[in-house]
Amino acid sequence: MTDHVADQKSGPPGGGFDEAIGEHRSLWYDVWLQFRTHRGAMAGVIVFALIVLAVTFGPYIHTIDPQFLSQRNQPPSFAHPFGTDNIGRDMLAQVLAGGRISLAVGFAAMLISLILGAFIGILAGYFRLLDGPLMRLTDLFLALPLLPLLLVIILVFRDALRQAFGPETGIFILIVFIIGITSWMQTARIVRGDVLALREREFVLAARSIGTRERRVLIRHIFPNVLSPIMVSATLGIANAIITESALSFLGLGFPPDFPTWGRLLFDGANFMTLTPSRVIWPGLAISLTVLSVNFMGDGLRDALDPRIRGR
Repeated sequence: MTDHVADQKSGPPGGGFDEAIGEHRSLWYDVWLQFRTHRGAMAGVIVFALIVLAVTFGPYIHTIDPQFLSQRNQPPSFAHPFGTDNIGRDMLAQVLAGGRISLAVGFAAMLISLILGAFIGILAGYFRLLDGPLMRLTDLFLALPLLPLLLVIILVFRDALRQAFGPETGIFILIVFIIGITSWMQTARIVRGDVLALREREFVLAARSIGTRERRVLIRHIFPNVLSPIMVSATLGIANAIITESALSFLGLGFPPDFPTWGRLLFDGANFMTLTPSRVIWPGLAISLTVLSVNFMGDGLRDALDPRIRGR
């Protein structure tokens, strides 16, 4: 009797409990196992996490106000680790404050482009009547010269939004909106291609044959199966939004001078490169590390979500 109980506790023969658990691993656990084997992706996660932690909690440690004026053009020191600019503002405080705005713009614009692109891609891939008009709309947006379009939109709506929401909030809403509505096309094309294949699969045909409503088919069967390309597009969308915002700020069409972003710091420091090159190095390094880390994370996530690579 005792031996029989002991055999039951020891689990299934040949592999024990670990093997039994391994046979019932979840999809996301398999994704994580594949993701962590990608060295570049793990390095990207670490660097991006450090940047987010720095810009989030750094101002509570380095408590100098970004607009506080000290001695001008000071070299790096204990009091000012990144030095000061031409009017005496602490560069480390400026970079930390600018990182908050740049990352906020990246995440907000990514959400807008992701929602819009996924919505249009699912509708175009599932409904044949909507496929032609929606894809022609996508081609139209792809054919537009984005940078001149962004400049025109900013010049037309900047003053109105400043008066309605204030100089800082108005520009933030405008920048996020225009980046979001001009970067959804790639997501829409990728999602449409996956939906075209999914709508002919057996489980979708079975759901439609028993009278399931189209909305329920889209929510319960189509959308969960296109999450992987949407997540990959999300990581790449953050990097694209940060670069676009930096380019607009560098051209002087972004946020006001007293509202620092990484692109604005590059624009302000471009004329002082020979005198204080660190004014360009630090914000440029922050942009480069953020974009590279996000791109590496996207590559690792794409490989981890590919079932052929995972061996499933």
